[in-house]
Amino acid sequence: MTNEKLRVRFAPSPTGYLHVGGARTALFNWLFARHAGGTFLLRIEDTDVERNRPELVEGILADLAWLGITWDEGPFFQSERLALYREAAERLLAGGAAYPCFCAPAQYAGPEGQEESEAADEKEAKTAPAARQVCSCRHLAAAEREARLRENQPYAIRFRVPESGVTGFSDDVFGEQEVANSEIEDFVLLRSSGLPTYQLSVVVDDVAMGITHVVRGADHLSNTPKQVLLYGALGATLPVFAHVPLILGPDRTRLSKRHGATSVGAYTQEGFLPEAFRNFLVLLGWSPGNDAELLDSEEMIRLFSFASVSRTNAVFDRAKLEWFNVQYLQKLPIDRLLPYVEAELRRAGLWREEWAGAERPWLAHVVDLLRPRARLLGDFPTWARAFFSDDFDYEEAARAKFWNDARLPALLEKLAAALEAASAWDHDSCERALRDLGAAEGVKAALLINATRVAIVGRAVAPPLFETMVVLGRERVVTRIRRALPAIGSR
Repeated sequence: MTNEKLRVRFAPSPTGYLHVGGARTALFNWLFARHAGGTFLLRIEDTDVERNRPELVEGILADLAWLGITWDEGPFFQSERLALYREAAERLLAGGAAYPCFCAPAQYAGPEGQEESEAADEKEAKTAPAARQVCSCRHLAAAEREARLRENQPYAIRFRVPESGVTGFSDDVFGEQEVANSEIEDFVLLRSSGLPTYQLSVVVDDVAMGITHVVRGADHLSNTPKQVLLYGALGATLPVFAHVPLILGPDRTRLSKRHGATSVGAYTQEGFLPEAFRNFLVLLGWSPGNDAELLDSEEMIRLFSFASVSRTNAVFDRAKLEWFNVQYLQKLPIDRLLPYVEAELRRAGLWREEWAGAERPWLAHVVDLLRPRARLLGDFPTWARAFFSDDFDYEEAARAKFWNDARLPALLEKLAAALEAASAWDHDSCERALRDLGAAEGVKAALLINATRVAIVGRAVAPPLFETMVVLGRERVVTRIRRALPAIGSR
């Protein structure tokens, strides 16, 4: 199989948000396609009419775009392809590979009556598969079957699994797999409602779309023998399978809501950078083959292969994700970081349009000053609020610690006057004005430095004071010092 023919897909279901597991599956598919020069398709598995939430489709697309995962074809919607599934089921029925099941839906409402999706590794752990069901409809006499059909009795279509032998396949991660056919139940293909099950729709679509490699979570290993049987019954070429390890929480149980946020959108809102999240995600179950941790997209694409995908389940480490975010906040070129900060300031109502124009260099300077102390994008409009707005509060702990000297109101009034009269406004001029005042008044410079920092940014911890004073500007610094005097005096 040549690289030009390689085709993979990601197929989420709009029954929930894009979760971490599904995002990792999408990323692996995308990297594999880009590495091999192949094609990456997006397919929306929206046949579960009771649980679908159509508005989530846009959220899934937005989250993929945020991660930098682009698709070459699609999105395709299974709800628009129902005739294709019915035709395939009827063909299998006519050829004897399937049979009509007249049982009440409740009798097959177990694993085969529930909807699944390619993003199943996003979900909490499923119950163990039920023992094989032997449907009496399989052995109906032809005359009785025909009579029921003439009476228009509703029926589902079940696949006729061979009663003996084994079904096997090769997996690019887990190696050779084999299951006895006696352990596979006669699974439903088409419900009596006319809607397909996951098993049927995924195989029909993968055949029709020319999918050459099926990359998905390891919990789909148990589905694969059924699908292998379906490929054979449809006379289709079997794709290459690659099942990737699951993602667990810190307690080594299936990653779920009890571990905190699991949806990609939640991490977006928290202020994680997509570059950091993507880098963290790719290392959940895959290794570049060296000790490198910080990888850009080009490096991921160049190095990615399933030979380096682990069979061991990965653990989602929130602290490690935050570490990646800090690294990227510090290392991204400032021009790439500014749009993210702008979006945060806009959401917080702090944005000023001049920062997109003539004052863009000032914004870049401020962001560059702040980012060594930032953990999340949300830090810019929160603890760093005073750099973007005059409306900020003084931390009570900082006031208690650094505004407790009765001399401070008089000292800071003199400092404001000295700064106002300074011949220049730069780091050295600001430092000289403060230190000269301290020497003249017989107080330590640290007393003035700490008190001034709280006065002009409201916090005990901030970037170096004199650099902060320079970016805030003379007028703002002097005004803020004098504005703080009544609060200092009241202590």
